[in-house]
Amino acid sequence: MVFTRANETLGANWTLHDLRHSAAKRMVRDPKLSLTDVQWVLGHLHISTTEQYLEPAEDEVVTHMLAHHARQAAEPVKPVMPAPGYRSEVLQTLLGPAALGGGPA
Repeated sequence: MVFTRANETLGANWTLHDLRHSAAKRMVRDPKLSLTDVQWVLGHLHISTTEQYLEPAEDEVVTHMLAHHARQAAEPVKPVMPAPGYRSEVLQTLLGPAALGGGPA
């Protein structure tokens, strides 16, 4: 079989099931395929079986988190109004000006 010869040539030990896993991981990352599309292609009875392939790549998570923090930093801080009965100056003394939307703590 071609696959066996390729494994021997490369000194690898890949199986057809390994290729299936690789294909599944690539399919779930394709934004044009739904998870139920991938479920159907793989022949999974339960969507939870297909969900195991949803684990994100580390570099994708880092990229998404950096973008999230950049968006958060770009948004102005919305002032928080204290609940009735609390004085703003006391809360600022206890929690710092940032707690009420002021400058850095």
